Amino acid sequence: MSQSTVSYLWREPKAAQGFATGVSQHSHTSAAKETLDFIAELTTGHAWMQPIIRWCERRSVRYSGIHPDYARAFWTPPLNPHMAFELPALVSLSDHDDISAPLLLRTLPSARHIPVSTEWSVPYANPFAARIRKPTAFHLGIHNLPSASALEWIARLNAFTELDPLTRPANLLRNILAELDALPNVLIVFNHPLWDLFRIGDDPHQVLVNDFLATHGQFIHALELNGLRDWAENRAVRTLAERWNQLVISGGDRHGLEPNANLNLSHARSFNEFVHEVRRDRISNVLFMPQYQQPWKHRILQSTLDAVRNHPHFPEGSRRWDERVFAPDTNGDVRKLSTLWGTDHPPVYLSALLAMVRLMGAAPVSGSLRLAWKYRDQPDSTQMLPALTE
Repeated sequence: MSQSTVSYLWREPKAAQGFATGVSQHSHTSAAKETLDFIAELTTGHAWMQPIIRWCERRSVRYSGIHPDYARAFWTPPLNPHMAFELPALVSLSDHDDISAPLLLRTLPSARHIPVSTEWSVPYANPFAARIRKPTAFHLGIHNLPSASALEWIARLNAFTELDPLTRPANLLRNILAELDALPNVLIVFNHPLWDLFRIGDDPHQVLVNDFLATHGQFIHALELNGLRDWAENRAVRTLAERWNQLVISGGDRHGLEPNANLNLSHARSFNEFVHEVRRDRISNVLFMPQYQQPWKHRILQSTLDAVRNHPHFPEGSRRWDERVFAPDTNGDVRKLSTLWGTDHPPVYLSALLAMVRLMGAAPVSGSLRLAWKYRDQPDSTQMLPALTE
């Protein structure tokens, strides 16, 4: 019988007593490539930003000849793999469609036990659902791939991601998931299942989520309560999990410097033992950390500020924000943004714009925003707890 529990450290300070370890899953490192498509979307969802974005684009073309290509440009989270791993817990790093971070860490004696994991992008559509015209993509946490075949697996998973979901072989996804499920030490997690990441609409997205679980749910070991999504969405995920008789599991989805906002409490001493606890014993104990009670928009802002700040104590080559952002040059070759300026520093107008953004994270502006978001957008946390606890 499946058993999921959810607890909150600010309500239950002794919640971790009796457990052997904490398990930190789903965090991203500098090996991850995070698309800049959201910049283009800002002009759709926030009309007031259109003149600012267009002005910046015109200046880019005028002074560098570069037309911004948001689909190909990307940024990387600030923490390198070693910095992200230095936690007193079992840690599974899962960058998007990439396993270079855990493979790199495994060269260190202190990290040879780290699981080889990835966040797999799975394009998904139902050609028989005529009213849903746009496909979406789901993110699956594939944790603890076998070391001997991990490179073969990531190549195979990435090849699948490139296929058109409307024309690929009907059973291909099912076959891949079945083979992964047959590996007893692999953990398959449906990450942030109710986040409509590709903006196809909440109703069409939920139809595809339920279609996916009906078709492939037997190979999914848990649904994720995401530490970077809001109360309402996680509450709905809990309901979804109960409907499909699934466990819920933690996933911090860290992109900045903040530690994961939730963990799994476990009796396991190794990640293999943790996988067996989830898959065989069907037990999951999720603990939300104190920062989760902060307003969601405030936490998103802080994560964004981590990405656009300079970090002088970081390793050389990743200290400045423009050393962690990549974009195509005039020839279409993707390079560090810092190499595209033609000078040692970003343009003055861009530096001024980022200074204004960073000001949002400084006192007293940050405190005022946090209070405004708390009372305007964030329900009182005590009202949300009963729906998530058992």
